[in-house]
Amino acid sequence: MNGFGYVRPDSVQEAVEAYAAHPGARYLAGGTNLVDLLKLGVERPTALIDINRLPLDGIEELPDGSLRVGATVRNSDLAADPRVRERWPALSQALLAGASAQLRNAATTGGNLLQRTRCPYFQDLDKPCNKREPGSGCGARDGVHRDHAVLGHSAQCIATNPSDMAVALAALDAQVELYGTEGPRRLPAADFHRLPGEHPERDTWIRPGELITAVVLPAATAGVPSAYRKARDRASYAFALASVAVLLRVTDGVVDQAGVAFGGLAHRPWRARHTELALLGAPATPAAFEGAVALELAHAEPLRDNAYKVFLARNLALDVLNRLAPAPAPA
Repeated sequence: MNGFGYVRPDSVQEAVEAYAAHPGARYLAGGTNLVDLLKLGVERPTALIDINRLPLDGIEELPDGSLRVGATVRNSDLAADPRVRERWPALSQALLAGASAQLRNAATTGGNLLQRTRCPYFQDLDKPCNKREPGSGCGARDGVHRDHAVLGHSAQCIATNPSDMAVALAALDAQVELYGTEGPRRLPAADFHRLPGEHPERDTWIRPGELITAVVLPAATAGVPSAYRKARDRASYAFALASVAVLLRVTDGVVDQAGVAFGGLAHRPWRARHTELALLGAPATPAAFEGAVALELAHAEPLRDNAYKVFLARNLALDVLNRLAPAPAPA
């Protein structure tokens, strides 16, 4: 067993200071991903900073109609919150699709955003992986990559982001609140994760020692029809082969608000900007939806064994778009 320190701070400021005092530390909340990686030897922190007793476990409605979700709110509580289910249903659906009930009872909002890829080459210390050990190579590229990325990958890494929740947050224009040595700041959820490029070991744009304190669901997407759909190898708990979160508002038969994000296709939740741009001002028809989705997926670069993901993502997106679009008025 590798030895490590253990700290239980009483405030966010103390947590950040403890991290700075222990280079190589990790924050611990639910531990549903971190503890697994500790057991595998992938993570070897110098210290665990337990944030479970910090005041980050509340869900607060803000004066402007947005909803602030604390970083240690459990996934089960967030999925069941009546305000989330009514106003941002895609998020509730994504959380319920994301894990077993036991895991949802332990996993947290911040931890979900920070979970690492489930690529088997990343988790196996005997295999080459640039994400785990920069410069060692990407075993998946010429190996088993059926479940890997078709968008935004690089020669260094073809892993996918495993989060369902993050896909919904991206489509819903959520914001991630952070606190570090330089104080508080916010990042759009859609921009929180990185593409691999030359540095696949960097999953997010979070700065060293920064702590996620909350996620904010904006009033601008509250009450707009939204949905999440996921395809996986089995109906029980499994990671997405492809998934999609869609927000769609239609007025007088024309799309006037759209948010679309794919999961299971890239190193981060993939915000489908080309699709969104094509949808705005277009008629809410199957033909318009098909053309808009095709614009985004035309950028896919599938590998030897995962071209099926492009067609799977297309069909998921079209199904959700057509379900969210209001039925045409009778002639």
